[in-house]
Amino acid sequence: MTNQIDKKEFAFETVVGLKVSNDELYTNYRKAMTPLLLKYEGGFRYDFKIQETLISEDPRPINRLFLIFFKNKELKDLFFRDPEYLKIRETFFIPSVESTTILSEYERYQ
Repeated sequence: MTNQIDKKEFAFETVVGLKVSNDELYTNYRKAMTPLLLKYEGGFRYDFKIQETLISEDPRPINRLFLIFFKNKELKDLFFRDPEYLKIRETFFIPSVESTTILSEYERYQ
């Protein structure tokens, strides 16, 4: 038996709220970025369309809520700096999302 913890058992997770203004473009963004997300050992645990926000510390509206994860924070940072991702973001995300609210980020033992 070893005292070392397998790094695969950790995940860096971010809970994100968005105000999506164009569902079709946002769907195209998700389709375009998913293969790259998988390359960086990332994915989505939850994804919701929100009808009504009852309490919010942030004045920006939210109509989409999701949890995105990566094996670790380093992979998350590399993904969001990847030139291919930045091109996808510019093409689909920017014109389809009015605002982004980061609700929480944390490392989680799985």
